[in-house]
Parts: sequence; structure tokens; C-alpha cells
Amino acid sequence: MSSNIELLAPGGDVDAIKAAIIAGADAVYCGLDTFNARNRASNISFDELVGIIRLAHQYQCKIFLTLNIVILEREFKSLAKLLSKLVNTTLDGVIVQDIGMFNLIKKHFPSLDIHASTQMTTHNVGQIPFLKKLGASRVNLSRELNLREITEITKVAKENDTLVEVFVHGSLCVAFSGLCYSTSASVGNSGNRGRCSQACREEYEITPSGNSFPLNIKDNSAFFDLPELIDAGVHSFKVEGRIKGANYVHTVIDSFRKQIDGFVNTGELTQDGERLYQVFNRDFSNAFLRGDLNQSMFIDNPRDNSTKHAVDKNNAISVVQIHEVEQELHQQNKQIKATVFDKIKCLSIDKLPLSFDFSGLLNQPLLITANVDDKAFRVQSTSLLAISDKYSIDSSVIDKRFKSFNNSHYNLTKINTDNLAEGLSIPFKELTELKKRLALLLNDNKAVLPEVILSPLERHPKQPCNSVDNNKAKLSILISDEADIALADLTNADVYFKLPDAYKRGCIKYVNFFNANPRLIPWFQSVLIGKDYDAALHILQQVKPKLIVTNNTGIAYEAYRLGVKWIAGPFLNTTNSYALMAFKEEFDCSGAFISNEINKQQIRNIARPENFKLFYSIYHPILLMTSRQCFFQQSVGCEKPRIDNGCMLSCDKSTTITNLKGDNFAIDKQKAGYPSIYNQDQFLNMEIINDLSDLFDGFMIDLTNIGAGDKTSPDKAKLTAQFEQLLNGQDETIATINNLVPQATISQYYTGL
Repeated sequence: MSSNIELLAPGGDVDAIKAAIIAGADAVYCGLDTFNARNRASNISFDELVGIIRLAHQYQCKIFLTLNIVILEREFKSLAKLLSKLVNTTLDGVIVQDIGMFNLIKKHFPSLDIHASTQMTTHNVGQIPFLKKLGASRVNLSRELNLREITEITKVAKENDTLVEVFVHGSLCVAFSGLCYSTSASVGNSGNRGRCSQACREEYEITPSGNSFPLNIKDNSAFFDLPELIDAGVHSFKVEGRIKGANYVHTVIDSFRKQIDGFVNTGELTQDGERLYQVFNRDFSNAFLRGDLNQSMFIDNPRDNSTKHAVDKNNAISVVQIHEVEQELHQQNKQIKATVFDKIKCLSIDKLPLSFDFSGLLNQPLLITANVDDKAFRVQSTSLLAISDKYSIDSSVIDKRFKSFNNSHYNLTKINTDNLAEGLSIPFKELTELKKRLALLLNDNKAVLPEVILSPLERHPKQPCNSVDNNKAKLSILISDEADIALADLTNADVYFKLPDAYKRGCIKYVNFFNANPRLIPWFQSVLIGKDYDAALHILQQVKPKLIVTNNTGIAYEAYRLGVKWIAGPFLNTTNSYALMAFKEEFDCSGAFISNEINKQQIRNIARPENFKLFYSIYHPILLMTSRQCFFQQSVGCEKPRIDNGCMLSCDKSTTITNLKGDNFAIDKQKAGYPSIYNQDQFLNMEIINDLSDLFDGFMIDLTNIGAGDKTSPDKAKLTAQFEQLLNGQDETIATINNLVPQATISQYYTGL
């Protein structure tokens, strides 16, 4: 059996990367000390990256760099500087989350291969052509997908000449990646900036079902599912673990290398996977992959499970037996560390030593020899050396012009001018040309690309509208209950209607519904998997509304294809002007909601594209996380042992959990919606109306009641009227709104990212 399978390993520090390489990884993904989603990893410096790339390529291993966070406006200057350095390396790819970064790389750094991060929440077939158009050559799928869903996506990916990655081992987030705001809202540590504080691993007050860690999920492992993933068309098998050490990385990658090679050679799985339990784990589950979402996916211990597994495996009962097992495991891990260190200690990522020899006599050409790694590169001038007392090429001139070769790639050890006669010169312009030729030779005959300097973006004004005061932002309301349609008769606000996450088979209800209520603007959710995406797509295709709001890039692509005007919703995590440009230039987008994760100054820095509208949600429940898994089994209990299609469509429970600090969080499950967790306070930002009225075309209030838990919702008609008056300059309504919404916060507007 032949295989095009890639084993993709994590590398949090230099030793872990070396361990992955010698364990047989086909590729390693790692991050610098900036712009990556694992701030808690040791990460590496740029100089180390250059050495790592050189070392990895000696072992036919690729290196991918993680740049997988959302980017702020002020960071693009330094980002462009970093990318300008990266294009002059032999880096094999960059892993990206931010849509603005896709835009920047595609325009200015086309030689960089772009991989879409799992933070892009890619889970349906429509998202593949969207990402392909942005410039992605491969896509890392959401971890919640099952084999059937993966197979459908890989088929479309192949049609779009796009490779697919799937996580096959390591930690699992209980929430959809890219849509978890738990620690962003609570302590200002955004997962979209690599600063997740792992609220899902926290201890909570014991729940009615008897759990202290109700959100803690087991680790993922598809060790025995490799044949099915190969059949599904998956190209890259990705292992999570950039905060893990070298011994962990080596053990896991070596185990998967043997399993993959054994299957390719024999058609059988040859490894039992026991070594995976020897290093850090929270026990393992492949339930997402198998589409069997059950309570066994959770574990009431977020710490290392390796000792418990060894004790259970050896049937150790007495204190003495348990101690013996623990000691044996300790010795095994100690031996792993020693073995790995012994294997990697001879692997060097040091800069290559470089020296220059300058030689030449009167009426002869200037000869420069570059010596590096037992190789010699020679260039000589066209002009002949001539006498020049005033402008002669001496050691000080040469040092000044050639010291830049002491860089991330080379350690310039010596410049020898002993064989260059004194008082001679060639035109300095030609000396500069010789330097460029040497740089080309030392860069494998690839031209050294100049640094990209970004021009300031033009800040376009708001579009004129029919209102008396063109500078005023218009109110919009979001509803999800058909009974709330009556609110439309009481207001001039735009009315968005939130569609569900899931649909009944053959559902035509919403096609008829929107045709009967043409004033309503469809609002598409973030997560639309499989048949639910097909149903949402059917609604869009049949209704063909004048305008939609979508939080799903698959729906965005189809709207663009159909010529339907669309607005990027708040859960597309838009934080910069370059993302707005990508929406407009690539997909003919009409406007976008700016992320509620960023603060006032970060919003103010954003430049509006021409003929483009900007929106912001000023009142809504604060979503902390959304999951495909059930939160009720671990909190209040559920009679069903596993989630089925009926759960999604019919379950509408709510409860709360409380952490050890006494903070309450609402667990909410609407009919046809995913289980979600919300902050105890609503987001209420009335300050932005005065602060940034010149920037925004519209401010939205969320009247869906989702996330309210057991709280009594305010009178929707009254609340709408008060917000309309506020937007019309009647500040006296502020007190009334505060009374209507007593539990509210504005902290994210101050904290930001």
C-alpha cells in the first residue's frame, strides 16, 4: 500500500522539535514568541526558527509556523516586517486564523504557503472554497466532526485542490475552536489571542450529578482509526501538544510513526497504543470521530491520568503495589527523557559559520570568496581595481558593507583582506552589486526579497442614507421567536431573524417564513454541520433575500456566489481593516460586525473600506462557549446516555454552574441549537454611541432571550424604544435602560485584546 499521509507533530520548544524530527515526523508546527495561539508554550526565536528549518530539511521534514491568532490594526506593521523575513527563509507554510492576515499574505507575500487553522472553525463543505479563495492550500478541520462529515469535506477539498488536516491525538477543547470566549470575557485572556486560561479545566462547585469538573473532556486519540481516516481522504494527521515536552512528543510521534508505517506496509494496525498512556494524558476518546457523543467523553480529573492507568492495568490495590507501579512508571519516564536527550543532543540548529576572503591587485578584478559549510562561492568584479587614495576599498569599508551577513542564517566569523592590495578601488555601485550576487548564491539562488512597507489605509466615510442626520447610526434588533415579529411594527429598526443551528429533514418552514415576512433579514449561525448546512443553504438559495447576516463562512461564500448582499456577523472575529478588505474585495461583502472582544482604541484604529458598512452589537448575552457535546449530563444529569439528532432538535434545558470563586454561568440549550454557556451578566455598551458614532452605521440589540437562563427578560418593546431614543440623542434614557438590564457589564470594551 502506498500512502501520501503526513504525520504532523507539535513543537513548543527546540528540544520538542528535535524530538519530533528524530521520531519520524513528516512535518512540525511551531510558534515564535509572538503572533501564535500557544502563549504558554516556550516557543522559539526567529534565529532558532531558521536553524530548525535547516535541520528539519536535512531529515526531509517540513516546518510550519503558527500565526494563528486574530490581529489588531496596530500590529500589521510589525507583522509585515516578520513576514518579510519569513519569505526569505525556506519555511514550508504558515498557519493562519485571521482573515486580514490571509489578505495580507495573499497580496504581499504570495510565495508563503497558507494553512487555515482549526481556529477558523471549518466544519462544512462551503467553507473550503471560501478558504481556497482567501489563499489557503490546506485546512485543519474542526475536531468535532465525524468520519462521514470529514469524508464529505475532503471530497470537496480535493475538487478545490486543497489538502485536509485532522487532529488525531492530544487535548480536546469542549468548545468549538475559534468560538470560545470564556476566559476573554471573564479575565481578558482570549483564546483567539493564544491566552486561553482553560476555564473548561477548572474545578466547579459539585453539580447535582456529582461532578466537580463538569466541562473537562478526555484527550482525543484516533490511534486505531487511521485506516478510516486514510479512506476518508485525510492528508495530514496532526498531533496536538505545543505545551508538552520533548519526551511526550517523541513518545507520541514515534508511536504514530510505527502505526502508520505498519499499516501502510501490511494493511494491518500493528501497535497496541500502550505507550501513549505512559506520558501525559487525560485518558482517551474517539467519540467525536465515531459520532458517538456520550458521557464517557468526560473525566472528573484534568490532570495526568498516566499513573491511574498504570495502576488499573496492573490491578494494583495495596499501598505497596500502587507505590511499586508509580516507581516503575517514574523510572520508565526517566529513561524516556534520557533516551530522547541522548538522541537529540547531537542535533544542531546553530548558525552556519561564514567567512569572506577579498583579494585583488592593480588592474585585476576584485575577487570575493564566501566560505560556508565546506562550500565556497566566488564572485568577481567586471571593473578592474584602480588606484584611489580617497575612496579605496579598505577593511573598514568592507566591514561596514558586509556586516549584514551576520544575520539569522549565518555567523560571520571573519573577513580576510590580506590578499587585497591597499589603495585600490572599484565603483562602489559595483561593490554593492557583488554583495547582492553573493546574497543570491548564499540563498540557493533565490532573490532576497525586500521588506514590505505597508502604506497607510484610507479611512472612508460612512455612506449617506435617507435619514435627516447622516451621521446617526441605525438601530437593528435580533430576534429568534416568531412571536417577536410584532416588534417590527413598533420600530424602524432593521430586524434580523436568527436561524437555528439544526433543522428537521426536508425542512421548508423557513423558506415560507421569510417569503411571508420579507422585512426580516436572515441571520445565519456560526456552526452548520452536514445536513444542517445543506438546509441553511437551501433557505438561502430558495429565498434569495436582499440581505443576510452570516457568522458562517460557508454561507458567506454561497451568498457571494448567488449575488446576495451579506454582512459578516460578530462571530467571524473581525478585528482589523485587512479583514474588512478581504470580505469586500474577495467576496463582495457589504459590511461587517466588529468583534466585541476588542476595546475602544482598538476599534478606533480600524479603517473603513469604501462603500462598506460597519456594525457593532451593543446589547447581547455574553457567549462563553458553544459545544457539540452535552453540558447537562455533567451538570444536572440526563436520562439519555448519548446525544442523538433528537437532542439537538427537541432539548431546551437551562441550568447554572458555579466556579470556586462563586461566579455563576448559565448553561442554555435552545431547541435546534447547540449547548452553550453564557456569562452571568449581559453585555451592555451605551458609551460607544457617543465614542464612535462616526465609525458605525448600525448598533444592534439582541432580543432572543438566549442565555438568559432563569432570569426574567426585560420588556422587549420598551427596551427597543429606549434604545431608539438613545440613538436619537436622548441620553436621559440611559438610566431607564440600566434599570431594565440590571445585570450588565462593559468590561470587554475597556479590556480588549
